Amino acid sequence: MSRIGLTEFSEILDAELPIAAMLGIRTEDIQAGYALLRMPYRPDLTRPGGTISGPAMMALADVAMYAVVLSLVGRVELAVTTNLSINFLRKPPTHDILAEGHVLKEGKRLVVAEVELFSARDDGSRDLVAHVTGTYSVPPLA
Repeated sequence: MSRIGLTEFSEILDAELPIAAMLGIRTEDIQAGYALLRMPYRPDLTRPGGTISGPAMMALADVAMYAVVLSLVGRVELAVTTNLSINFLRKPPTHDILAEGHVLKEGKRLVVAEVELFSARDDGSRDLVAHVTGTYSVPPLA
């Protein structure tokens, strides 16, 4: 069972993480150890060559990992990224980007997660465009 719900996580993003709103990131699903987020396509997220910018995709992946972590530990806003590694697999076209994240390992102080980033086509299909792994540090719970 998830320790945080969709509404509560969205409220945290609205109040504490303004970059999520700047990028239009929306949380579509959150379950224990799993999250699905969407960054809608906008022309200002593209870079030369007509592709979605890497920094925008990295931000989306980091927010998805944050959702995964909070789904496990609850509302612990001081959980922070300690490592993020991204492999860009193919040039994403100008479509929404989906981030599907899940936990790989949950320890007492560290959570390791994986996020797959997909280009969401208009016909409902999706293409894997990047693979992300990361580690979050979780402060000791009282």
